Amino acid sequence: MIRVLDIVFATLGLLFGLPFLVVIYVIGLFDTGSPLFRQERVGRYGKPFILVKFRTMAPDTQSVASHLADSSSITPVGSFLRRTKLDELPQLWNVLKGEMSLVGPRPCLFNQADLIQERNSRGVLEARPGITGLAQVNGIDMSTPQLLAETDAAMLRSLGLKHYLSYILQTVRGKGAGDRVRSED
Repeated sequence: MIRVLDIVFATLGLLFGLPFLVVIYVIGLFDTGSPLFRQERVGRYGKPFILVKFRTMAPDTQSVASHLADSSSITPVGSFLRRTKLDELPQLWNVLKGEMSLVGPRPCLFNQADLIQERNSRGVLEARPGITGLAQVNGIDMSTPQLLAETDAAMLRSLGLKHYLSYILQTVRGKGAGDRVRSED
């Protein structure tokens, strides 16, 4: 049932969101010259996939988890996209392809060994990664691997239609702070 809802919501989101996607893309051309960001992430069963987002940081920013990136690398447009979570819209394509779900554990980078180990020990990697979930709406990010993995596992144990819809609605309403980024020194 959840996979069917993923397909329906992602399709509708891409169709109705197309004008916003085009506008954000064009603005991104002026902001960074390269509006789409593609990055290899850890997918279901630990397999790699290419996540697509709108770029929020300068193109030459080191490929690290957000909490390890410097806030000075975030562009003004990127700051707005992160705050409104509009940078996540292209991931609807990942959902349609079956690489992600709307709700699930946020996909991490392969260099986040602590988080991968924590998630693997709790069976979290057996699920499709998601755009949002329990950790995201509660402001828990990848800077606390054990807490994040525990929260992801708890979410997956209780994930049904009610919670699935609840996490999506909470995200749309702006709950959750998004990934932390290091402050400038």
